[in-house]
Amino acid sequence: MKLSARNQIPARITAINSGEAIANVELDAGGVRLVASITVEAVRQLGLTEGAQVIAVVKASDVMVATAD
Repeated sequence: MKLSARNQIPARITAINSGEAIANVELDAGGVRLVASITVEAVRQLGLTEGAQVIAVVKASDVMVATAD
């Protein structure tokens, strides 16, 4: 698969919490916790399971940066 997005982060699924329509997929990206909110249908179609290796693709128009003062 080829993507134009450059922010691709290898991760492992640590949990999948499904609601009626949306699932929160928790990821461990080298010790950093990420959560992706995707449809329950997408979880099924992709065959996502806890422990699976995936790639988190981040495509956002804004990224904020903060520093400690």
